[in-house]
Amino acid sequence: MEDNVVLMEGEEPLWCDELNDGTCPIEPTVSFLDALKDRALWLVGLLAFQSCSGFILARNEALLENHPTIIYFLTMLVGAGGNAGNQASVRVIRGLALGTLNESTQAQFLWRELKMGFALSALLSVAGFCRAAAFRTPLPETVAVTCALSLIVFCSICLGAVLPLLLKRIGIDPAHSSTTIQVVMDILGVVFTVLVSTAILDSAVGELLISRLSF
Repeated sequence: MEDNVVLMEGEEPLWCDELNDGTCPIEPTVSFLDALKDRALWLVGLLAFQSCSGFILARNEALLENHPTIIYFLTMLVGAGGNAGNQASVRVIRGLALGTLNESTQAQFLWRELKMGFALSALLSVAGFCRAAAFRTPLPETVAVTCALSLIVFCSICLGAVLPLLLKRIGIDPAHSSTTIQVVMDILGVVFTVLVSTAILDSAVGELLISRLSF
């Protein structure tokens, strides 16, 4: 077998290092225009979907005006969610590509990721609390940021583990989950931050909790 032939199907080579017609080495059966159309449509759709974050923030303008500190941590919160979800998603995609993640190992893997979600959300919550405390953030906002971070990270890991499997089941390339999870967690991160901040900072129960923690 020649060195430049990497993948064989029967006796016909499907990939080599001498492709001069614009063919992608890892997708030899997909033309450049087909790949462009597929990726562009997905990215444009995600771009439009991501606009939801702006609508959510606009509808909660009063919360952000009363507690502007939350805005300073918003990038950290949605970024942590995107990173954690993308990390889980990449592991699933790799497992699918290698064949180690299949019907017989899927339940075991998902259970492991569930435990990983609890563990990482706890660890990142501690890190987020320390960061907020280091910047002398008021206690109510510190508690809100910490709780929101814990919820965001846990949900992003669970969603990142499930999304590639769901896309595969409905006939969509699981590789799209890597970009999708970023956008989904951008939106969910904003939603969770707003909900948690409202519950802790602008509710009677939240104010009672903060008053107890202040002593």
